[in-house]
Amino acid sequence: MFSKSKKHRAGKIDTLVGQNTEVNGDVIFAGGLHVDGCVRGNILVTDNSDSTLTLSEHGRVEGEVRVPHVILNGEVQGDVYASEHIELAANARIQGNVYYNLLEMAMGAEVNGSLVHKVEHPVAQKVKANIPEATTKLQTAE
Repeated sequence: MFSKSKKHRAGKIDTLVGQNTEVNGDVIFAGGLHVDGCVRGNILVTDNSDSTLTLSEHGRVEGEVRVPHVILNGEVQGDVYASEHIELAANARIQGNVYYNLLEMAMGAEVNGSLVHKVEHPVAQKVKANIPEATTKLQTAE
């Protein structure tokens, strides 16, 4: 009756950007990243693993975010790509497009841009990339 799907929450924090900290440049990480400060640059993962970005209500990102699991309660100026799951808490403010697979949005969250649903899992994209071109043409020919 009820789904037994495991809800992804902020777990282990491997990297912390404190409230009075400003990072200028891209942040590339694996595992858990918690941002209370400001990042002026892109936030990316080293591989498409089970990494999670948590942006607190004090946090701010000026750049693109490309992380499988994203929990936002702060401000992002740039596009957000969450290949698995994105959670927008009440204080989330995004100036840009959000590309997501699964979206949770609390009342009060704000997105000034497009919400684009991307159903396909990254593993499926890799499998498709390995399909020979002739097979692809046969499937699309009328």
